[in-house]
Amino acid sequence: MLQWINKILEAIDNFVWGVPLIVLILFVGIFLTIRLRGLQIRKLGTALKFMVKNEEGGKGEVSSFGALCTALSATIGTGNIVGVATALVAGGPGALFWMEIAAFFGMATKYAEGLLAIKYRTIDSDGHVLGGPFYYIENGMGKQWIWLAKIFAFFGVGVGLFGIGTFTQVNGITSAANNFFDPNNAHMVNILGRPYSISVVIAGFVVACFAALVIIGGLKRIARVSEIIVPFMAVIYIAVCLIILVLNVTKIPSAIVEIVQSAFGLRAAAGGALGAIIVAMQKGIARGIFSNEAGLGSAPIAAAAAKTHEPVRQGLVSMTGTFIDTIVVCTMTGLAIVITGTWNIGLEGVAVTTKAFQMGLPFPEQVSAFILMMCLIFFAFTTILGWDYYSERCLEYLTNRNQKAVKVYRWIYILAIFIGPFMTVSAVWVIADIFNALMAIPNLIALLTLSGVIVAETKSYLKKTSA
Repeated sequence: MLQWINKILEAIDNFVWGVPLIVLILFVGIFLTIRLRGLQIRKLGTALKFMVKNEEGGKGEVSSFGALCTALSATIGTGNIVGVATALVAGGPGALFWMEIAAFFGMATKYAEGLLAIKYRTIDSDGHVLGGPFYYIENGMGKQWIWLAKIFAFFGVGVGLFGIGTFTQVNGITSAANNFFDPNNAHMVNILGRPYSISVVIAGFVVACFAALVIIGGLKRIARVSEIIVPFMAVIYIAVCLIILVLNVTKIPSAIVEIVQSAFGLRAAAGGALGAIIVAMQKGIARGIFSNEAGLGSAPIAAAAAKTHEPVRQGLVSMTGTFIDTIVVCTMTGLAIVITGTWNIGLEGVAVTTKAFQMGLPFPEQVSAFILMMCLIFFAFTTILGWDYYSERCLEYLTNRNQKAVKVYRWIYILAIFIGPFMTVSAVWVIADIFNALMAIPNLIALLTLSGVIVAETKSYLKKTSA
């Protein structure tokens, strides 16, 4: 039965993440990059400065940095550790190249999303903010497009509940805990007729409990927790990856060559080059979108809550999220895996990255595995929090801000965290991919339709500030 379900899910995944959607995502990023004249290169320094310097007197619920950390809490997660490994195993080292290409153009996409989120957001008399693709579709494209906004919000709830927000994150956490505490599955317990390690059950229970404590507190508590955990764990993870790269610096050039050759099918057998390129592109771009969420439409939901008057300013801050998430963090993970060669030794998921850390770090294997486990746990935990916020906002839009529905949803979300550890790894990631694609399509349509507004706002702001 499970095999039959997995085959159906894989067929749906291959359809929605086929060539048309890959082309659409890249096209939107390239189109916006051209129309904005390479803004992600020209204004990256300004964006990084704005990232840590909050605007004074802006209206909103959290600071720009808090909104960015909430967005990063939802993006820096298992996608950076498990997702990169999954992409490399399925698509070869070349998947990392296409992940980077998607991220470069995705920075322009993320900029546009942040800008539109502020421009078209709504703020109640009590200061409650609601914004994101559903509002820039409705208010920007017109009331006749409300049906498209509703579709986005519906799939946004689905992504949070069944995709990025719960199953994949808690599955990654419990897999890491299992690899560390009970790698040989010596301590098992039967649940619904299937055997699971006690470490998986305990880790899943603990994560769900801690998530509940934060989620019940709403956005401001999520933002406060994210502002502490995200920068701290990002610095630690980057530092650990740098140790691997420095100790293996002589292997980096050959690893880069391998990545580029694999990206263009140069290592494939005669006649198989095109197929190798398509697989590398598909896996790299799909995992890249999963990791940095550019084009998905999730980050602008958090951006809309930022205390700012300037849509362009928040767009620049939002853009740094993709830079940090993929250009920095995912690149380091991918290089560590390629340098150590753990992508093609028969491992799956978090075990690939764990082995890379064990081989690349000058510490005992248990210490290396513990470091990765802790990074993964904190990254994935904050992603659970961030996606609860995203999906709650989508539900608010669908239910005309019915707070009773939101409170009920929070408990359903927490229940989904409990269920996550008992889903199979392959099924979890396929479900996440499917919901990602279905959520991305309405958002991409809106970005293309409103590209003129994006360009006009950008020109006006840059002329006014000479930024």
